[in-house]
Amino acid sequence: MCWSATADLWAGLGIGAVGVASLASVRRAGDAPLAALPLLLGAHQVVEAAVWHTGGGTGPATLAWAVIALPLLPVWVPLGVLTAARPEDRPRALPPLALGLATAAVLAHRLATRPVSAEIRGHTLGYAVDLPYAPLVLAGYLLATVGALLLARDRLLRALGVVTGLGAAVCALLWRTAFVSTWCALAAVASLLLFAWIRGRRRSAPRTDPSAADRNPTAPR
Repeated sequence: MCWSATADLWAGLGIGAVGVASLASVRRAGDAPLAALPLLLGAHQVVEAAVWHTGGGTGPATLAWAVIALPLLPVWVPLGVLTAARPEDRPRALPPLALGLATAAVLAHRLATRPVSAEIRGHTLGYAVDLPYAPLVLAGYLLATVGALLLARDRLLRALGVVTGLGAAVCALLWRTAFVSTWCALAAVASLLLFAWIRGRRRSAPRTDPSAADRNPTAPR
C-alpha cells in the first residue's frame, strides 16, 4: 500500500510496466510465474487506489485487495520458486509450497465466511480480517513467501528474500505507528530485482542457431 490513492495508482502502473517487461524477457516457461509477480503486485496497488477512492469499507475493491494479499501470494511465490528451480533443486521448494497452500486455505476460508474491511487512517490504510491463531497464520505466510526465496539456489532470489524480509519489517513498523504506508516502495524494489533476475536468466539461456544443422550434416533434424 502507498500513502495516498494517487501514489498507489502511479506506483501500480509503474510496477505493472516492470511486470510486462519481465514477462517479455522470459525464455523458460518455468520462469513465467515469478516474472509475472510484478504485474500482480502492480494490479494490487491499482486495486488499492480504488479502496482509497471508495473511502475504505467492505466493498469489492477491499475484497479484491485481500484476495491478492492473503490467499494468493503465499501460493504464487513458492510455486514460482519451484517452477523456476532446476529439477534437482525442486524438493527443497516443496515445504514452503505446502505451507503456503495450507496458509492460503485458512485465509481463503476466512475471506469466504467473514467480512474484510478497510479504514483510512491518515496516510495509511488499515485492513481488518478476523483470523484464528493470527500469529501462527502470519508465521506460515512469511515462511511460505520469504522462506521460499531464501531457500532458492539462485543468489539473486535469495537476495530478494533478504530484502523482502527486512523491508516488510520496516514497512510494518511504519504502518503500525500510522506514520506512512511504504509497502509500494518495497513492491517496487522487489519488482526491479525480479526484472534483473529474469534478464540474467535470459542471458544465460542457451541460444539455438537455426542454421547450425545446415552447417553440421550429422546434427539431428
